[in-house]
Amino acid sequence: MRLFRNLFKTNSKSDKGQEKPETPERSKYMPEIQLPTDERFMLNFKNNGGKFLYCENEQEMTEAFDNILLENDWYEQLTCCFDPVLRERFKNYNLSFTTSGEAAFFLSTCEYLIANDGSILISSNQIKEKKLGELPTNFVILASTSQLIDAIGEGLRGIKNKNRNHIPTNITTIKNFENDKEGDFMSYGSSTKNLYLLLLEDL
Repeated sequence: MRLFRNLFKTNSKSDKGQEKPETPERSKYMPEIQLPTDERFMLNFKNNGGKFLYCENEQEMTEAFDNILLENDWYEQLTCCFDPVLRERFKNYNLSFTTSGEAAFFLSTCEYLIANDGSILISSNQIKEKKLGELPTNFVILASTSQLIDAIGEGLRGIKNKNRNHIPTNITTIKNFENDKEGDFMSYGSSTKNLYLLLLEDL
């Protein structure tokens, strides 16, 4: 995940004033060069309007979560969360957990991060049988770099392989597109969300 590690580094002094080597022109008939998975996800996710916070370790993730709560004044607010592990992890943040959509924000993990369109793949493991429109407008999603994949098809196969005994239902994608593309059955019935993604480096 070289991109994430170098994302916020500034150019060194030795780089300044140096001429960049010319890149040879590519024929229009050559296949388009595809960016690495992590770069494609970050660009598409941010273009969708998502807020992206890269964390090198658990401490940085905790600090980022704390900053989100402060920024939005979500301390001592109702928090929609179905995951008992997350409830235990953040029990000391003066949050009142509920399973109702009438909450300040929704706290969850996800199944996968889809690079091709910058979306987040979730299932009943995260949202039970709720529709996205029944959940709060604000989402805080915790994920790791090992969950980055190229396409939805990979994610569906991954969900099936991880849950052989009981395949989850209610599989959908969270996007922040202003206008969802027509014909995208994976986001049918979804609604626009104010989305924070805390991405933990684990590779």
